[in-house]
Amino acid sequence: MGLVYYPLQSNIKYMKHKGDVFFKNAMQVLFKNSAKVVDIGGGLRIDPKKNNRSLQNTWLKPLVEQVDYCVLDKVSSYNPDVIGDIHNLPFKDNSVDAFICISVLEHVEEPQKAMKEMYRVLKPGGYCYLWVPFLFYYHPEKGYYQDFYRFTIDGVKYLARDFSSVETCNSRGALATVFNLFPIFSKRTEFFSFFDRLLGKSESNQTSGYHVLCIK
Repeated sequence: MGLVYYPLQSNIKYMKHKGDVFFKNAMQVLFKNSAKVVDIGGGLRIDPKKNNRSLQNTWLKPLVEQVDYCVLDKVSSYNPDVIGDIHNLPFKDNSVDAFICISVLEHVEEPQKAMKEMYRVLKPGGYCYLWVPFLFYYHPEKGYYQDFYRFTIDGVKYLARDFSSVETCNSRGALATVFNLFPIFSKRTEFFSFFDRLLGKSESNQTSGYHVLCIK
């Protein structure tokens, strides 16, 4: 089943990489076809009470308000709706329409077990959206989580092998990926994305990470 592309909302700024388009279309598909959505780790960052450090996803609020949306985290530090472990999710089999799992799997001890748990809980036809890093800097948070893993495109496909449909998109081209590793350039990767497009490097698997949309 291919990703259905909805017209992007007018208040979304011009995006520098096709990964941004993939993310926004995946979110629209996911929310428009779900009743219960669980955001593991609160990666959407749309609620200032739940670790919101960015305004880039505020366009999602109208979609979120139409579903039963909750944030799950393993600790209470960021006021999640549900406290639980991704390795042992506190939900019944086939009970959730969609999971959002952004920048989480690199921080858990057993990402394969986490994937199997999300698969167990998802309803048939349910969605699982992931973002996982590949060529990305070390980023633990002391007292909260460690940083264990990085994922190649082959690793991503293996993690998601139980799902009936898996679509992937790299999040940066090769040049932008390299310069993103340096703090002085990390906020200016759009500039290098231009040269990735010019040099045909936008599709490279030498990338910061992958957007992934899985369907059970």
